[in-house]
Amino acid sequence: MDIAERIAGMIEPALTDMGYVLVRVQLSGASRLTLQIMAERTDGENMKVDDCADISRAVSALLDVEDPIEAAYSLEVSSPGIDRPLVKPADYVRWAGFEARIETAMPVDGRKRFRGRLIGLAGDDVKLRLDDGNDAAVPLSAITRAKLMLTDDLIEAAQSGKPI
Repeated sequence: MDIAERIAGMIEPALTDMGYVLVRVQLSGASRLTLQIMAERTDGENMKVDDCADISRAVSALLDVEDPIEAAYSLEVSSPGIDRPLVKPADYVRWAGFEARIETAMPVDGRKRFRGRLIGLAGDDVKLRLDDGNDAAVPLSAITRAKLMLTDDLIEAAQSGKPI
């Protein structure tokens, strides 16, 4: 278990109790570490500055007790935003129909970058329709980075006010 997974396990129950869903924990930087906590509200409402401040206070208190990061770091709390990262398998189902960009560690069918409309999951593979009209199956285990693309469809869905 890496440090980000350990931190996620420590803070997720508290965030859930507070009415938030943990989207991602990411520790980055070499000389200046940044711990990024990305969360969203369970009620589907947009995150506000006060939400981020509440999460920051709660996470800081938990991390002060456990002290999982030995070096100095900055804590950053944010919402996933409209062009959100796709982190959990359920994300690929929830956001089916929208355009995404996926990167893999190793080539899949001769390529490491994919861009297309999400179809969903088929077993352990993310299915998407590529711009050329062909379908691709990308193993979840191969994905290193994935995010929604900012498109007119996504903006329209976000502005409609309906949960997506």
